[in-house]
Amino acid sequence: MKIRRLRVGVGVLVGIGLGLILAYGAKAGQDVDGRVDAFVGAEMREHGIPGLALAVLRDGKVVKAQGYGLANLELDVAVKPETVFQTGSVGKQFAATAVMMLVEEGKVGLDDKLSKYLAGTPPAWKDVTVRNLLTHTSGIADYTDSTYTKAGGLINLRGDYTEAELYQKLIQLPLNFETGSKWKYSNTGYVLLGFVIHKLTGEFYGDFLQERIFRPLGMSATRIISEADIVPNRASGYELVKGEIKNQEWVSATLNTTADGALYTNVVDLGKWDAALYTEKLLKRGSFEQMWTPVRLKDGKTYPYGFGWFLSEVNEHRLIEHDGSWQGFTMNISRYVDDKLTVIVMTNLDSGHAKPEQTAHGVAGIYVAGLKEKEKSSPQR
Repeated sequence: MKIRRLRVGVGVLVGIGLGLILAYGAKAGQDVDGRVDAFVGAEMREHGIPGLALAVLRDGKVVKAQGYGLANLELDVAVKPETVFQTGSVGKQFAATAVMMLVEEGKVGLDDKLSKYLAGTPPAWKDVTVRNLLTHTSGIADYTDSTYTKAGGLINLRGDYTEAELYQKLIQLPLNFETGSKWKYSNTGYVLLGFVIHKLTGEFYGDFLQERIFRPLGMSATRIISEADIVPNRASGYELVKGEIKNQEWVSATLNTTADGALYTNVVDLGKWDAALYTEKLLKRGSFEQMWTPVRLKDGKTYPYGFGWFLSEVNEHRLIEHDGSWQGFTMNISRYVDDKLTVIVMTNLDSGHAKPEQTAHGVAGIYVAGLKEKEKSSPQR
Protein backbone atom coordinates (compact mmCIF):
# COMPACT_ATOMS: atom_id res chain seq x y z
CA MET A 1 0.00 0.00 0.00
CA LYS A 2 2.83 2.42 0.90
CA ILE A 3 4.60 1.61 -2.38
CA ARG A 4 1.40 2.25 -4.32
CA ARG A 5 0.88 5.58 -2.57
CA LEU A 6 4.50 6.51 -3.26
CA ARG A 7 4.06 5.73 -6.94
CA VAL A 8 0.90 7.80 -7.09
CA GLY A 9 2.70 10.68 -5.35
CA VAL A 10 5.63 10.54 -7.73
CA GLY A 11 3.24 10.39 -10.66
CA VAL A 12 1.43 13.48 -9.44
CA LEU A 13 4.71 15.36 -8.97
CA VAL A 14 5.90 14.37 -12.45
CA GLY A 15 2.57 15.46 -13.90
CA ILE A 16 2.75 18.81 -12.11
CA GLY A 17 6.36 19.28 -13.22
CA LEU A 18 5.52 18.48 -16.83
CA GLY A 19 2.58 20.82 -16.70
CA LEU A 20 4.78 23.63 -15.38
CA ILE A 21 7.38 23.00 -18.12
CA LEU A 22 4.70 23.07 -20.84
CA ALA A 23 3.12 26.19 -19.37
CA TYR A 24 6.53 27.92 -19.21
CA GLY A 25 7.30 26.89 -22.78
CA ALA A 26 3.95 28.21 -23.98
CA LYS A 27 4.49 31.51 -22.13
CA ALA A 28 8.02 31.82 -23.54
CA GLY A 29 6.64 31.23 -27.04
CA GLN A 30 3.99 33.88 -26.48
CA ASP A 31 6.65 36.29 -25.23
CA VAL A 32 8.74 35.76 -28.40
CA ASP A 33 5.61 36.16 -30.53
CA GLY A 34 4.71 39.38 -28.78
CA ARG A 35 8.23 40.78 -29.09
CA VAL A 36 8.28 39.96 -32.81
CA ASP A 37 4.88 41.57 -33.38
CA ALA A 38 5.95 44.69 -31.48
CA PHE A 39 9.23 44.92 -33.40
CA VAL A 40 7.57 44.46 -36.80
CA GLY A 41 4.92 47.05 -35.93
CA ALA A 42 7.62 49.54 -34.94
CA GLU A 43 9.52 48.92 -38.20
CA MET A 44 6.35 49.50 -40.23
CA ARG A 45 5.59 52.74 -38.44
CA GLU A 46 9.17 54.01 -38.74
CA HIS A 47 9.37 53.37 -42.50
CA GLY A 48 5.72 54.01 -43.43
CA ILE A 49 5.15 50.46 -44.72
CA PRO A 50 1.51 49.79 -45.69
CA GLY A 51 1.69 45.99 -45.49
CA LEU A 52 4.15 43.27 -44.55
CA ALA A 53 4.19 39.47 -44.50
CA LEU A 54 6.56 37.52 -42.26
CA ALA A 55 7.57 33.88 -42.04
CA VAL A 56 10.00 32.34 -39.56
CA LEU A 57 11.24 28.78 -40.04
CA ARG A 58 13.30 26.48 -37.87
CA ASP A 59 14.91 23.53 -39.66
CA GLY A 60 12.62 24.05 -42.64
CA LYS A 61 9.42 24.10 -40.56
CA VAL A 62 7.23 27.19 -40.18
CA VAL A 63 7.04 28.46 -36.59
CA LYS A 64 5.43 31.79 -37.44
CA ALA A 65 3.64 33.08 -40.53
CA GLN A 66 1.73 36.31 -40.24
CA GLY A 67 0.49 39.31 -42.13
CA TYR A 68 0.54 42.88 -40.86
CA GLY A 69 -1.12 45.99 -42.25
CA LEU A 70 -2.78 46.31 -45.64
CA ALA A 71 -2.19 44.57 -48.96
CA ASN A 72 -4.36 47.12 -50.75
CA LEU A 73 -4.97 50.58 -49.33
CA GLU A 74 -7.81 51.48 -51.69
CA LEU A 75 -9.83 48.35 -50.92
CA ASP A 76 -8.76 48.07 -47.26
CA VAL A 77 -7.57 44.46 -47.68
CA ALA A 78 -5.42 43.05 -44.89
CA VAL A 79 -2.14 41.22 -45.48
CA LYS A 80 -2.17 37.51 -44.64
CA PRO A 81 0.50 34.81 -45.09
CA GLU A 82 -1.03 33.91 -48.47
CA THR A 83 -0.78 37.48 -49.78
CA VAL A 84 1.21 37.57 -53.04
CA PHE A 85 4.04 40.08 -53.40
CA GLN A 86 6.75 40.60 -56.04
CA THR A 87 10.20 39.13 -55.37
CA GLY A 88 12.46 41.57 -57.12
CA SER A 89 15.99 40.19 -57.20
CA VAL A 90 15.25 37.34 -54.79
CA GLY A 91 14.06 35.67 -58.00
CA LYS A 92 17.71 35.35 -59.07
CA GLN A 93 18.23 32.36 -56.76
CA PHE A 94 15.59 30.45 -58.73
CA ALA A 95 17.26 31.29 -62.05
CA ALA A 96 20.61 30.20 -60.58
CA THR A 97 19.07 26.93 -59.40
CA ALA A 98 17.70 26.33 -62.89
CA VAL A 99 21.17 26.86 -64.37
CA MET A 100 22.67 24.40 -61.85
CA MET A 101 20.06 21.82 -62.84
CA LEU A 102 21.31 22.12 -66.42
CA VAL A 103 24.91 21.89 -65.17
CA GLU A 104 24.09 18.63 -63.40
CA GLU A 105 22.49 17.33 -66.61
CA GLY A 106 25.63 18.17 -68.59
CA LYS A 107 23.83 20.69 -70.80
CA VAL A 108 25.94 23.67 -69.79
CA GLY A 109 29.30 24.27 -68.13
CA LEU A 110 29.90 27.01 -65.58
CA ASP A 111 33.08 28.04 -67.37
CA ASP A 112 31.60 27.89 -70.85
CA LYS A 113 31.68 31.17 -72.72
CA LEU A 114 28.36 32.96 -73.14
CA SER A 115 29.06 33.15 -76.87
CA LYS A 116 28.74 29.35 -77.03
CA TYR A 117 25.01 29.66 -76.39
CA LEU A 118 24.01 33.13 -77.61
CA ALA A 119 24.95 34.33 -81.08
CA GLY A 120 26.11 37.85 -81.82
CA THR A 121 27.74 38.70 -78.50
CA PRO A 122 30.07 41.70 -78.90
CA PRO A 123 33.86 41.21 -79.01
CA ALA A 124 34.21 42.96 -75.64
CA TRP A 125 32.21 40.12 -74.05
CA LYS A 126 34.48 37.39 -75.45
CA ASP A 127 35.68 36.19 -72.02
CA VAL A 128 32.30 36.29 -70.27
CA THR A 129 31.31 32.89 -68.89
CA VAL A 130 28.16 31.45 -67.35
CA ARG A 131 29.89 31.65 -63.96
CA ASN A 132 30.59 35.36 -64.48
CA LEU A 133 26.91 36.01 -65.13
CA LEU A 134 25.86 34.08 -62.02
CA THR A 135 28.34 35.93 -59.78
CA HIS A 136 28.09 39.50 -61.17
CA THR A 137 31.71 39.47 -62.30
CA SER A 138 31.11 39.75 -66.06
CA GLY A 139 31.71 43.50 -66.18
CA ILE A 140 28.61 43.95 -68.37
CA ALA A 141 26.77 47.16 -67.47
CA ASP A 142 23.44 46.93 -65.62
CA TYR A 143 20.60 47.68 -68.03
CA THR A 144 18.47 49.06 -65.17
CA ASP A 145 20.97 51.86 -64.46
CA SER A 146 19.46 55.29 -65.04
CA THR A 147 22.13 55.89 -67.70
CA TYR A 148 20.24 53.45 -69.92
CA THR A 149 16.62 53.89 -68.74
CA LYS A 150 16.39 57.70 -68.85
CA ALA A 151 14.24 59.32 -71.52
CA GLY A 152 15.74 58.55 -74.90
CA GLY A 153 18.08 55.95 -73.39
CA LEU A 154 18.83 52.45 -74.61
CA ILE A 155 16.07 50.76 -72.58
CA ASN A 156 12.48 52.01 -72.40
CA LEU A 157 11.01 50.53 -69.22
CA ARG A 158 7.52 51.09 -70.64
CA GLY A 159 8.28 49.59 -74.02
CA ASP A 160 7.42 46.02 -74.95
CA TYR A 161 10.16 43.94 -76.57
CA THR A 162 10.32 40.43 -77.88
CA GLU A 163 13.11 38.36 -76.35
CA ALA A 164 15.12 38.82 -79.56
CA GLU A 165 14.58 42.59 -79.52
CA LEU A 166 15.61 42.87 -75.87
CA TYR A 167 18.73 40.81 -76.57
CA GLN A 168 19.68 43.20 -79.38
CA LYS A 169 19.39 46.05 -76.88
CA LEU A 170 21.47 44.30 -74.24
CA ILE A 171 24.40 43.48 -76.51
CA GLN A 172 24.89 47.22 -76.96
CA LEU A 173 25.83 47.55 -73.28
CA PRO A 174 29.51 48.21 -72.57
CA LEU A 175 31.90 46.24 -70.41
CA ASN A 176 32.62 48.38 -67.33
CA PHE A 177 35.70 46.42 -66.25
CA GLU A 178 37.77 43.43 -67.29
CA THR A 179 35.73 40.26 -66.96
CA GLY A 180 36.45 38.51 -63.65
CA SER A 181 38.54 41.32 -62.19
CA LYS A 182 35.84 42.92 -60.01
CA TRP A 183 32.38 42.37 -58.55
CA LYS A 184 29.55 44.72 -59.49
CA TYR A 185 25.87 43.90 -59.32
CA SER A 186 24.33 43.66 -62.78
CA ASN A 187 20.78 42.58 -63.56
CA THR A 188 21.82 42.16 -67.18
CA GLY A 189 23.69 38.95 -66.39
CA TYR A 190 20.59 37.20 -65.12
CA VAL A 191 18.44 38.36 -68.03
CA LEU A 192 21.05 36.75 -70.29
CA LEU A 193 20.95 33.56 -68.20
CA GLY A 194 17.21 33.41 -68.82
CA PHE A 195 17.94 33.53 -72.54
CA VAL A 196 20.51 30.73 -72.13
CA ILE A 197 17.95 28.57 -70.29
CA HIS A 198 15.49 29.17 -73.13
CA LYS A 199 18.13 28.28 -75.74
CA LEU A 200 19.13 25.04 -74.02
CA THR A 201 15.67 23.76 -73.05
CA GLY A 202 13.45 25.22 -75.76
CA GLU A 203 11.28 26.61 -72.94
CA PHE A 204 10.71 30.13 -71.69
CA TYR A 205 12.64 30.29 -68.43
CA GLY A 206 9.45 30.91 -66.40
CA ASP A 207 7.91 27.71 -67.76
CA PHE A 208 11.09 25.83 -66.85
CA LEU A 209 10.89 27.14 -63.27
CA GLN A 210 7.24 26.13 -63.07
CA GLU A 211 7.93 22.64 -64.34
CA ARG A 212 11.14 21.91 -62.44
CA ILE A 213 10.86 23.91 -59.20
CA PHE A 214 7.51 25.48 -58.34
CA ARG A 215 5.18 22.60 -59.21
CA PRO A 216 7.33 19.84 -57.63
CA LEU A 217 7.59 21.82 -54.39
CA GLY A 218 3.89 22.68 -54.29
CA MET A 219 4.59 26.41 -54.65
CA SER A 220 1.16 27.03 -56.13
CA ALA A 221 1.16 30.82 -55.70
CA THR A 222 4.57 31.36 -57.33
CA ARG A 223 4.73 32.39 -60.97
CA ILE A 224 5.97 34.97 -63.47
CA ILE A 225 4.48 38.44 -63.02
CA SER A 226 1.44 39.28 -65.13
CA GLU A 227 -0.53 42.50 -64.76
CA ALA A 228 -3.26 41.08 -67.00
CA ASP A 229 -3.97 37.75 -65.28
CA ILE A 230 -6.29 37.34 -62.30
CA VAL A 231 -3.92 36.56 -59.41
CA PRO A 232 -5.65 35.59 -56.13
CA ASN A 233 -4.39 37.44 -53.03
CA ARG A 234 -2.23 39.84 -55.05
CA ALA A 235 -0.99 42.87 -53.09
CA SER A 236 -0.57 46.34 -54.57
CA GLY A 237 2.86 47.95 -54.61
CA TYR A 238 3.40 51.48 -53.31
CA GLU A 239 5.97 54.24 -53.36
CA LEU A 240 6.42 57.01 -50.82
CA VAL A 241 6.73 60.31 -52.68
CA LYS A 242 7.33 63.45 -50.62
CA GLY A 243 5.65 61.81 -47.66
CA GLU A 244 2.61 60.67 -49.64
CA ILE A 245 1.81 57.08 -50.61
CA LYS A 246 1.42 56.58 -54.38
CA ASN A 247 0.74 53.51 -56.52
CA GLN A 248 3.78 51.84 -58.08
CA GLU A 249 5.11 53.08 -61.40
CA TRP A 250 4.12 50.88 -64.32
CA VAL A 251 6.68 49.03 -66.45
CA SER A 252 6.15 47.02 -69.60
CA ALA A 253 4.97 43.43 -69.58
CA THR A 254 8.23 42.32 -71.21
CA LEU A 255 10.38 43.64 -68.39
CA ASN A 256 8.17 41.84 -65.87
CA THR A 257 9.10 38.45 -67.32
CA THR A 258 12.91 38.48 -67.27
CA ALA A 259 15.12 36.15 -65.22
CA ASP A 260 16.60 38.88 -63.03
CA GLY A 261 13.68 38.60 -60.63
CA ALA A 262 10.20 39.02 -62.13
CA LEU A 263 8.19 36.67 -59.89
CA TYR A 264 5.07 36.65 -57.74
CA THR A 265 5.15 34.59 -54.55
CA ASN A 266 4.21 34.61 -50.87
CA VAL A 267 5.83 33.66 -47.57
CA VAL A 268 3.98 30.33 -47.53
CA ASP A 269 5.58 29.23 -50.80
CA LEU A 270 8.97 30.61 -49.80
CA GLY A 271 8.76 28.45 -46.69
CA LYS A 272 8.49 25.42 -48.99
CA TRP A 273 11.49 26.72 -50.94
CA ASP A 274 13.53 27.09 -47.75
CA ALA A 275 12.66 23.54 -46.65
CA ALA A 276 13.76 22.17 -50.05
CA LEU A 277 17.18 23.83 -49.70
CA TYR A 278 17.98 21.43 -46.83
CA THR A 279 17.32 18.45 -49.14
CA GLU A 280 18.39 17.13 -52.53
CA LYS A 281 14.93 17.40 -54.09
CA LEU A 282 16.19 19.98 -56.58
CA LEU A 283 19.98 19.72 -56.65
CA LYS A 284 22.75 17.63 -55.21
CA ARG A 285 24.32 18.99 -52.03
CA GLY A 286 27.55 19.75 -53.89
CA SER A 287 25.68 22.00 -56.32
CA PHE A 288 24.15 24.00 -53.49
CA GLU A 289 27.57 24.32 -51.89
CA GLN A 290 28.89 25.83 -55.13
CA MET A 291 26.02 28.31 -55.09
CA TRP A 292 26.94 29.32 -51.52
CA THR A 293 30.69 29.72 -52.09
CA PRO A 294 32.21 33.22 -52.45
CA VAL A 295 33.30 34.05 -55.99
CA ARG A 296 37.05 34.18 -56.61
CA LEU A 297 38.30 37.14 -58.63
CA LYS A 298 41.26 37.20 -61.01
CA ASP A 299 43.61 38.57 -58.34
CA GLY A 300 42.84 35.59 -56.09
CA LYS A 301 40.68 37.56 -53.66
CA THR A 302 37.11 36.51 -52.99
CA TYR A 303 33.88 38.49 -52.85
CA PRO A 304 31.03 37.32 -50.58
CA TYR A 305 28.52 36.50 -53.29
CA GLY A 306 27.72 33.08 -54.72
CA PHE A 307 25.14 32.21 -57.37
CA GLY A 308 22.13 34.39 -56.55
CA TRP A 309 22.99 34.70 -52.82
CA PHE A 310 24.92 37.15 -50.65
CA LEU A 311 27.17 35.46 -48.09
CA SER A 312 28.11 36.92 -44.71
CA GLU A 313 28.36 36.20 -40.99
CA VAL A 314 26.71 37.46 -37.83
CA ASN A 315 28.89 36.83 -34.78
CA GLU A 316 30.46 33.85 -36.61
CA HIS A 317 27.03 32.45 -37.55
CA ARG A 318 26.82 31.97 -41.32
CA LEU A 319 24.16 33.99 -43.14
CA ILE A 320 23.02 33.31 -46.72
CA GLU A 321 20.57 35.95 -47.91
CA HIS A 322 19.25 38.16 -50.68
CA ASP A 323 17.14 41.28 -51.00
CA GLY A 324 14.74 42.18 -53.75
CA SER A 325 12.92 45.32 -54.90
CA TRP A 326 10.74 46.11 -57.89
CA GLN A 327 7.63 48.16 -58.62
CA GLY A 328 6.87 49.26 -55.08
CA PHE A 329 7.71 45.91 -53.47
CA THR A 330 10.70 44.91 -51.33
CA MET A 331 11.68 41.68 -49.62
CA ASN A 332 14.46 39.77 -47.92
CA ILE A 333 15.15 36.10 -47.24
CA SER A 334 17.80 35.49 -44.56
CA ARG A 335 18.98 31.92 -43.92
CA TYR A 336 21.11 31.49 -40.79
CA VAL A 337 22.29 28.05 -41.79
CA ASP A 338 24.27 27.19 -38.64
CA ASP A 339 21.15 27.87 -36.59
CA LYS A 340 18.74 26.39 -39.15
CA LEU A 341 16.75 29.60 -38.83
CA THR A 342 15.20 31.41 -41.78
CA VAL A 343 13.36 34.73 -41.72
CA ILE A 344 11.39 35.95 -44.75
CA VAL A 345 9.98 39.48 -44.97
CA MET A 346 7.91 40.85 -47.85
CA THR A 347 6.57 44.43 -48.04
CA ASN A 348 4.59 46.54 -50.48
CA LEU A 349 6.72 49.68 -50.22
CA ASP A 350 9.61 50.90 -52.37
CA SER A 351 13.27 50.25 -51.57
CA GLY A 352 13.97 53.91 -50.85
CA HIS A 353 11.94 53.58 -47.66
CA ALA A 354 11.24 49.97 -46.64
CA LYS A 355 14.17 48.04 -45.12
CA PRO A 356 13.07 44.38 -45.15
CA GLU A 357 16.61 43.13 -44.50
CA GLN A 358 16.73 45.23 -41.32
CA THR A 359 13.40 43.78 -40.22
CA ALA A 360 14.45 40.20 -41.02
CA HIS A 361 17.73 40.56 -39.13
CA GLY A 362 15.98 42.10 -36.15
CA VAL A 363 13.48 39.26 -35.99
CA ALA A 364 16.32 36.73 -36.17
CA GLY A 365 17.94 38.39 -33.15
CA ILE A 366 14.73 37.89 -31.16
CA TYR A 367 14.72 34.16 -31.87
CA VAL A 368 18.47 33.63 -31.40
CA ALA A 369 20.22 36.11 -29.10
CA GLY A 370 23.57 35.46 -30.78
CA LEU A 371 22.23 36.93 -34.04
CA LYS A 372 21.81 40.48 -32.86
CA GLU A 373 22.84 42.88 -35.58
CA LYS A 374 25.62 45.00 -34.10
CA GLU A 375 28.42 42.63 -35.13
CA LYS A 376 27.13 41.63 -38.55
CA SER A 377 29.74 41.59 -41.32
CA SER A 378 28.17 41.98 -44.73
CA PRO A 379 29.35 42.85 -48.23
CA GLN A 380 28.90 46.27 -49.79
CA ARG A 381 25.96 46.06 -52.18
